[in-house]
Amino acid sequence: MRIAYLAQSYPPMVSGAAILAEQLAKEMAKRGHQVLVIAASDKDQPYITLQENLRVLRLRSIYNPLRVGQRFLLFPRFHVLQALAEFQPDIIHGHEPFQMGWLGLTHARRASIPIALTVHQLPWFVASYLPNFVKPLIEKSLWAYARWLLKRFTAIITPTKTISTLFHQMTGLESKVISYGLDLETFHSSLSSDEELDARQKWNLPLHVPLILHVGRLDTDKHVDRVILAAAQTIVQTDAHLLVVGDGRQKKNLMQLCRDLGIDERVHFTGYVTIQQGLPELYRISSMFVTASEIETQGIVLLEAAASGLPLVATHATCIPEIVHDGINGYLTKSGDAYAIGQSMITILRDPHMRAFMGRASRSLAGGHPKEETFNEYERIYHQMVREKGVQKVPAPVRVYFQWKQIKERFIWILPDRFR
Repeated sequence: MRIAYLAQSYPPMVSGAAILAEQLAKEMAKRGHQVLVIAASDKDQPYITLQENLRVLRLRSIYNPLRVGQRFLLFPRFHVLQALAEFQPDIIHGHEPFQMGWLGLTHARRASIPIALTVHQLPWFVASYLPNFVKPLIEKSLWAYARWLLKRFTAIITPTKTISTLFHQMTGLESKVISYGLDLETFHSSLSSDEELDARQKWNLPLHVPLILHVGRLDTDKHVDRVILAAAQTIVQTDAHLLVVGDGRQKKNLMQLCRDLGIDERVHFTGYVTIQQGLPELYRISSMFVTASEIETQGIVLLEAAASGLPLVATHATCIPEIVHDGINGYLTKSGDAYAIGQSMITILRDPHMRAFMGRASRSLAGGHPKEETFNEYERIYHQMVREKGVQKVPAPVRVYFQWKQIKERFIWILPDRFR
């Protein structure tokens, strides 16, 4: 099968959409499929990388002022459609519904092939960056646009049941639920004393103190300031330290907040840490995981923390209750309640038996999200979509018409007037 993935961001750029697109592309290539990825370049110039069965086309891009380390495509229509026409995919899988999604739909319609879209973000993600007085209007407008646009895709995929239900309520469209999945061999709870000692020394962390872990973007929409406010009260009553992993536009402000609260000596900012650099070991040496984000569509970091055997403290919002079962593997708090977050952390830290019980419950829950199952389900859907679309082959005259349109668009400037 020939599979084309369309995405704005792709590693080394970091986002849930980028990570899933890369994992799917590499796995499908490993399984023998021919794979093309088209995404924004992470550099100042476009370039191509080639691996066995996998070609990654990075197109010209510009810096994204709202996200650290992110870039987005600049007028990619010609290059995207040209690359798709040359590759001739059997199926397209989009990871961004607007610019790349539109281009994928354009080619899919011309070639009469199926196109799937995984929903990684909902309108509240865009609205979270806007002033409060315009948020309701923008969200309403985006949902209306989504209802009109997304019905044109052959299949819509969402990562959790909660998001699938919400998506159906707001658009009337059905979606297939497929978890992002998790590499349970990479994220696990096994840790020897020597490994913990080495990890703490590597990251310059104090020995023999509980570590409260937060992993994620340090941007406004993630509400990391609430985590720090909660940690401040926890630090006063325990000997715990806060470990903040990630990068973002709010990093300097958050570090200043720690200084203002007088807890900067017990809060450690590592910056962004990859799996290869040691992210899994940071989970394993921690005592619990905390987040105040309210915009998750799955919460990959929550799954990683759960697989690492950590109790979880989070906000009761979106799909988070699917991963954090209140009183079982952690605690859920009300939106914006930093005090409740802090009290939940204190409760867990003061009761080692509860912490151990919740850690085991987290590990058991994470076991239901194996990455292999995610890959199998996506591959199965690809085959199903291609089979079903094959039954509805476009008549030859129609195919010729679309091919002529494609040639015409590319060479219209040299065609005689009567052929335009």
